[in-house]
Amino acid sequence: MPRVLVLGGYGVFGSRAAERLLRDSSIEVVIAGRSKTQAALTTERFATELKRRISSAQLDATLLSADDLRRLGVSVVINTVGPYQAQNYRVAEAAIAAGAHYVDLADARAFVTGITALDAAAKRAGVLVVSGASSVPALAAAVIDDLLPRFKSIDTLTYGVSPGNSFDPGVATVQSIIAGVGRPFTSLISGRMQVVHGWQPLARHHFADTELGTRLFGACDVPDLDLFPVRYPTLETQRFLAGVEVKAFHLGLYALSWLVRLGLIRNASRFAQPLMRVKRHLSFLGSDRGAMFVELQGEAAAGGTLTLSWELAAYRGHGPYLPATPAVILAKGLAAGTLTERGAMPCVGLMTRADITAEIADLDFKQTEY
Repeated sequence: MPRVLVLGGYGVFGSRAAERLLRDSSIEVVIAGRSKTQAALTTERFATELKRRISSAQLDATLLSADDLRRLGVSVVINTVGPYQAQNYRVAEAAIAAGAHYVDLADARAFVTGITALDAAAKRAGVLVVSGASSVPALAAAVIDDLLPRFKSIDTLTYGVSPGNSFDPGVATVQSIIAGVGRPFTSLISGRMQVVHGWQPLARHHFADTELGTRLFGACDVPDLDLFPVRYPTLETQRFLAGVEVKAFHLGLYALSWLVRLGLIRNASRFAQPLMRVKRHLSFLGSDRGAMFVELQGEAAAGGTLTLSWELAAYRGHGPYLPATPAVILAKGLAAGTLTERGAMPCVGLMTRADITAEIADLDFKQTEY
């Protein structure tokens, strides 16, 4: 039976990836992380809830070796340990050396785009190494690819993610978000790469689903900003936006972005834990409804201009399953032997919108297209 190791398997996204994999009786799962106690507790909980055999291991991603993976006998490694901005490719290199496939949920621009540096080594080892198997770029690319045949060309792409206020992220996730607030990065605007700043300017999206209403968004740095202009060469403008459900919280991050941009605050990520505490005290605000949207504009295949919008709403707190879904799909395909791609690459073009829809069919998600 193929064994899948989930590093950070007791975290927000890792635990959900492990849970989804455990629903496949043909896969054995190993939950691992730096905390032996947390790994064991999560393993015990899943074993009780899902009536499945499951293992745990104490592993530090910063010290992981190929020997560690060989001893566990794993064939696939899912790395959910962030933030990825300051990481190297140690885990991926250990997986390659052990002859195991590697998948991560990274959202760090340089980390995801740079994974191709391992391509030759991955091919020699006969394994697949994938970075960015998450909402972006994986899910976003799958949706765009699905809508693309209706266009002759696309010139504008605007898309974004907004979790429900009930979402309780880990410190690493919050640090990853806060680190980009007010920081400059480049995005394709009017045909050329231009400098924008994290969480600026204030943008609004009116969701077709009335339960979601209108939410605030701001620019956010993601790997897609390098990947999509190459994948979709007719693009002239690309905007990726992120936001939080409670408008007061979003406005607070917007204000913080100006303090960073003006040089009054040098390192906003140090506010991650205080902001988490405030959010938890005010957890009664907002809802458990997360959302994602994609809007394409361009020339229709039949002629004339065309705008297509896709929205995904997550209810009952199911939103955090979404970032883990692409990694789950890849791990299942590798374990079953149906995914035969080899080498190292960002996670674009490796799954379809239909694949994702099928994987989340038993969860409370609603897709709308107009």
